[in-house]
Amino acid sequence: MATIADIETFTRFLTKTNTTSLTAANLLILENKYYEEITGKIISETAGKDGGWGDLNYTAFPTFTISMTNGTREYDLSAISTTPLVILGVEVRDQDGNWHPLDRITLADIHKEEIGEADYLETNGRPIQFLIRDSQLALYPAPDNGVSVTLTNGLKIFYLRTADIFTSTQVTTGTKQPGFPSPWHYLLSWGPAHDFAVINGLPNANLFKREYDKGLKEMLDFISRRDQDDRPIMSNKPINYI
Repeated sequence: MATIADIETFTRFLTKTNTTSLTAANLLILENKYYEEITGKIISETAGKDGGWGDLNYTAFPTFTISMTNGTREYDLSAISTTPLVILGVEVRDQDGNWHPLDRITLADIHKEEIGEADYLETNGRPIQFLIRDSQLALYPAPDNGVSVTLTNGLKIFYLRTADIFTSTQVTTGTKQPGFPSPWHYLLSWGPAHDFAVINGLPNANLFKREYDKGLKEMLDFISRRDQDDRPIMSNKPINYI
């Protein structure tokens, strides 16, 4: 496993640079660029699998709770502190404090009912469906004034988030590690080294790119098989005789 200090040392070794020719600020930009790219590819690889994947540096589940407002249908997802890449599900809390999952729908589902979106489930109550458009989440119906729902912290959103990227303070401390499998931590050296080599016309840019691509493929292959002990179990299926 490699710390951010190890990664930066190896990057400067590959590029034959120092803190003057490759500044700390520029290197941090390149590292976080690849950190987010790698995280996005891992999430894409694991999409739809039980539990999904998350950066190991996070210490809490990616769950966000929002307070609702009487009669307000739309809520801004940009209020979530770490940008959600995938919405896994939404729950609403009723007036007794019990949580209920909502069904996800699309605008096409509403239009199939031959009714306008503004008139769909227009009577306020306990939401039973939700729709995502851009960075907005819409509830159907809109919540009522605490009769059917608990408005305060009554909307819970489950999601997948991007990388817990490095900060300049963490670079100075030097101990933080990337939140993906440790055998491939040095992808955060090969990627930035490639960009630096391209920008400066160095002859080894293609070598750095090959090493990055090879390591990324190995890691994604590993991650795609990480739950191989979870095998489906065959069981007898009943036959209905009519």
